[in-house]
Amino acid sequence: MSYKVEIILKDTVSTIGEAPHWDDVTQTLLYVDMYNGEVHRYDPVTGEEDVLGLNGVLGFVVPRSKGGLVVGLGQAFAAVDWETKTVTKLAETDPGTQNHRLNDGKCDPRGRVWGGTMEDDFKLNEGSLYCLDTDGSVSRKQDKVTISNGLAWSPDNKTMYYIDTSPRQVYAYDFDIESGGISNRRVVGNFNDLPELSSKDVLGPDGMTIDTEGNLWVACFGGGCVAKIDPNTGKLLQKVDIPNATRITSVCWGGKNLDELYVTSLRMKPNSKLTVIDTLDGAVFRVTGLGARGRPADVYRG
Repeated sequence: MSYKVEIILKDTVSTIGEAPHWDDVTQTLLYVDMYNGEVHRYDPVTGEEDVLGLNGVLGFVVPRSKGGLVVGLGQAFAAVDWETKTVTKLAETDPGTQNHRLNDGKCDPRGRVWGGTMEDDFKLNEGSLYCLDTDGSVSRKQDKVTISNGLAWSPDNKTMYYIDTSPRQVYAYDFDIESGGISNRRVVGNFNDLPELSSKDVLGPDGMTIDTEGNLWVACFGGGCVAKIDPNTGKLLQKVDIPNATRITSVCWGGKNLDELYVTSLRMKPNSKLTVIDTLDGAVFRVTGLGARGRPADVYRG
């Protein structure tokens, strides 16, 4: 099946574009530019983009049912009012640590926010996965995480998928939708075992989303592509190449019919030793013609 890749924001280049979220209510794309501390909101009908600058490193953004947004701001889950730029901390993570931050997050089907932490210099097993419940309480769900990344829930809401980039694996957990409990972790996607993704240039799986048939669409950081993986078999079903972009960070379904795949990427962290690898690193892309679609993204109900 043929697909089409297009750049949707030719004049926008992110240091680290991350955590795309399609807002079904406004029919706009939300995402963050992590180290610039910006929340971006793109309207595909008008082609216009609004930017909200915040003071800090941003890991993710999701809408809130009562209005406004929830972001991962440094180590904290925080509420944001776009119009007034008011920021209210909701809960802290990784207490007593330094150089830790939230990296990627998403809402589950009951409207809880999940977000994982990592140490900014990628120290092994320093991070954890947290859940901000709708009553405002926060709990640690998984420890000994290195680079916390993608999250997704199966169409029947019985399985949660989660990525720790460093071991190059996609995990599945049994998921209790009522309590938010997770158990029985196992590997359902191993980049080390997939010949097309085992190259040393593919540093690992990053953000991900899921389609209505239960297949995972995983951003391949360093690989310049998105991998469609069957979590039941661990097999690679399709490789979607993103031309002239190598550091692919995350994906989400969007558009009126939720059949357009939006893709974010990374250019470089300011003042870092990273150099530009490809000409379009840092751009945002839209892929059409994939023959798959997603479900409406969940929002925080607290």
